[in-house]
Amino acid sequence: MSGKRRRKLKSLTDAITDNRRVATELKNQTVELLTWSDLPAELLELILSRLTLEDNVRASVVCKRWNYVANAVRVVNQSPWLMYFPKFGNWYEFYDPMQRKTYSLELPELSGSRVCYTKDGWLLLYRSRSHRVFFFNPFTREVIKLPRFEMTYQIVAFSCAPTSPGCVLFTVKHVSPTIVAISTCHPGATEWTTVNYQNRLPFVSSIWNKLVFCNGLFYCLSLTGWLGVFDPIGRTWSVLAVTPPKCPENFFAKNWWKGKFMTEHAGDILVIYTCSSDNPIIFKLNQTNMEWGEMRTLDGVTLFASFLSSHSRTDLPGIMRNNVYFSKVRFYGKRCISFSLDDCRYYPRKQCHDWGEQDPFETIWIDPPKDFSNLM
Repeated sequence: MSGKRRRKLKSLTDAITDNRRVATELKNQTVELLTWSDLPAELLELILSRLTLEDNVRASVVCKRWNYVANAVRVVNQSPWLMYFPKFGNWYEFYDPMQRKTYSLELPELSGSRVCYTKDGWLLLYRSRSHRVFFFNPFTREVIKLPRFEMTYQIVAFSCAPTSPGCVLFTVKHVSPTIVAISTCHPGATEWTTVNYQNRLPFVSSIWNKLVFCNGLFYCLSLTGWLGVFDPIGRTWSVLAVTPPKCPENFFAKNWWKGKFMTEHAGDILVIYTCSSDNPIIFKLNQTNMEWGEMRTLDGVTLFASFLSSHSRTDLPGIMRNNVYFSKVRFYGKRCISFSLDDCRYYPRKQCHDWGEQDPFETIWIDPPKDFSNLM
């Protein structure tokens, strides 16, 4: 091969090598320009939402963008679990809407009883045959017995865990349209205390009434939407002169009075009205003006509604915020019926439910244990 041709081949080889080097340098420069902070928002949210609280906090200091997303998906609280009461047998299911997992426990201690209320992980139960009332913690198996008491068509609630010194039980039953009998008790008592009170406004007790303890008072929403208030310390009762929440005319249909739920959040009383396929309406009691106002947003709060007791939570995963979770699970236990105030729709689609057809004693939301590794 002639020297001239060799020089041409060498020049060509050098040119190809140079081009490859330039291409590699450009590629490296491009790669160097892309950092972890350039991850798509959806992918970044997915990754950070799966971190523990400690790792989430660490990730939030990477940059401003990560800080924003980490705070948006940070999980501080555990959501309540939905507890199912079987019609037969002693196996009880607990559905975790955060993880979409179901746990099962055999609880023969609950045989023959119906649930009345839940708070702080405790169940309040009643055996109609023996008129036995008792507390039960399904995760620790602790039982706290109470004096016998006959409950007919009224509901009952308690202020805090029965292991707390200030625990008080409360129930109200109408004697006439203008007279109610209020019964109270506490753990360690030997009997219930019952006192009759006069009403300025008609108040009818029913299994469909709602009870909640808030700011040291028991609030009871009657069948027709009037709100009664009982002070367990001052032992005073009054029916507030607050016009019941105003709903569209189509809400007053079959079973409308059964599709109501009430809870409290940060000292506010919230009421949820539902009606078949219509979107739920949420009201908050303005305690200054003493009137109900409709809420268009929950400001990131999540509500968990069931007939006998409902709950509220903050700092849950981003996808759960500004939602109402109802006491019904679809798709073989994989999805809980919920309503998003952001999207103004039910999830899953077309899964709205006629709550008047559901057994009120079938399910209830309960606070889960802090450590549930033994349930896995």
